[in-house]
Amino acid sequence: MQALSNEHGDLRDPALEKIAEKVEAGERLDRDDGLALLASDDLLGVGRLANAAKERRSGPYAFFVLNRQINPTNICVLSCKFCDYAVKAGDDDAYEMTLEDIVEKVREPIDEVHIVGGLHPTWPFEYYEEMLRAVRRANPEAQIKAFTAVEIDFFARIAKISAREVLERLQAAGLDTMPGGGSEVFSERVREELFRQKMGAERWLEIHRTAHELGIRTNATLLYGHIETHEERVDHMLTLRDLQDETGGFLSFIPLAFQLGYSDIVDRPASALDDLKTIATSRLLLDNFPHIKAYWVMLGGETASMALQWGADDLDGTIGEEKIAHAALADTPVGLTTHSLLKLVREAGRVPVQRDAFYRALAVYPAPIAPAHWSQRADGEIDAPVPLKAEPLTTDGGRIDLADRGLYSWDLARLEPAALMQGASTPAPDECSP
Repeated sequence: MQALSNEHGDLRDPALEKIAEKVEAGERLDRDDGLALLASDDLLGVGRLANAAKERRSGPYAFFVLNRQINPTNICVLSCKFCDYAVKAGDDDAYEMTLEDIVEKVREPIDEVHIVGGLHPTWPFEYYEEMLRAVRRANPEAQIKAFTAVEIDFFARIAKISAREVLERLQAAGLDTMPGGGSEVFSERVREELFRQKMGAERWLEIHRTAHELGIRTNATLLYGHIETHEERVDHMLTLRDLQDETGGFLSFIPLAFQLGYSDIVDRPASALDDLKTIATSRLLLDNFPHIKAYWVMLGGETASMALQWGADDLDGTIGEEKIAHAALADTPVGLTTHSLLKLVREAGRVPVQRDAFYRALAVYPAPIAPAHWSQRADGEIDAPVPLKAEPLTTDGGRIDLADRGLYSWDLARLEPAALMQGASTPAPDECSP
């Protein structure tokens, strides 16, 4: 396990030295520490601290999932200033997916179906229940991660029932986990300015608390890089940390970089440096969250790969067809192949692990059989011949199935890749377990 500091010799910022001392002593970071991390000009030092914290939880591994994102409709009753995805019924670019449309997209061999969309003005709650049942029938093996807290709140209002009953009925229809969207940033100032019609922090937290009470694991997000302050970013993280202390129900935290789109809210997006510091800060502050995700859709592949050395340990997945960020002019692909994800993980010096929605390890991918790219070679290999072309099947060969091993992502930290590939037994649960 990497130490958090090396006599503090690599840290140029005195504030980081104090933070390193606190983490090594087992002291929880506070608000001032979070602000110091975001303000620090020692980017490498911030990343070094976050990377060590990441490796304590998940060792040298980074995770991805074979998934398909479904956005059933872009018609929405809300009009949030930052959203370029939502439209009104009758607009030229409005669309509504039928159950048959959805079913056709989930028949492929995937491990997770991720469903989020607009708040449709006329679809009844029963339609969403049937949507989950149809997905479950079409692909019984795939886990269903569906509906943000904003959608759950909307379903409760249109069906005139409690959020708890909504969640219970969705569970019965096939819901496994929930995504973390809709929280944006827990600031009444920002909510009033950018998404006044959307529910605030109290209701979002209440719905996730209820989901956790029902045994539904969820995720959490932060939308940053718009008009929020560093103080509001940190307060958002600490609010999530408090709920995780209470329930233990969150699986991952996903910082979402704001996409400019057509909104004219800010002149430029968050820089890659800001992206990395926000991810690193979240890893150090959210000491009770199993995972920090570098969402490649909004970060771009290069920054997401770098983030795997700045505290993140997950890239999300193949996705298939992402529409929401791309409506805001995200310049990333709408989906990635497994081969592309493996490349991003390996370029960060991590060992790729395929997971499911619950972070159960399904497969590990050893180092490529084909000669590595020169940038991935050890010092002693730098003079080895460079192949003109690496065959993808050879490069990605050697996939080792872990599906029957019962390993979760947090079990892997104490297993070296070689031992994992040779069939080492599952370690006993420890403090890394969520």
